[in-house]
Amino acid sequence: MRSSITRFSSGRPWEAVVGYCRAVRAGDWIHVAGTTAVDEEGNVLFPGDAAAQTRAILGTIERALADAGAVLEQVVRTRMFVVDIGQWEAIGREHGRVFGDIRPAATMVEVAALIDPGLLVEIEAVAYIGP
Repeated sequence: MRSSITRFSSGRPWEAVVGYCRAVRAGDWIHVAGTTAVDEEGNVLFPGDAAAQTRAILGTIERALADAGAVLEQVVRTRMFVVDIGQWEAIGREHGRVFGDIRPAATMVEVAALIDPGLLVEIEAVAYIGP
């Protein structure tokens, strides 16, 4: 039996250009694409503030999960891509504020750059909504 796949767009114009959407629900799994701290026009939010960017990102992820029929408590995996691993504690503290009791499998890695030099953090999430 083939599981159903539903795609959830953020409505941002670059989704069509790049060929992706904010979240995909495939059966009992929801995958949230790499998410950064930008507004609807693509302007970077909170330049230079990794903690504030992380808070904004996690709010966007929470909304994407809700659109797809999930809640934060169903997140089983996060991946954090950071441009300065020296900011791990500020980023990790915000991640822990949201996921401290949920405790998904998590990875944080330093990357050379993100798509805009003002972006400090990008986060992906995977949620399981099955029985």
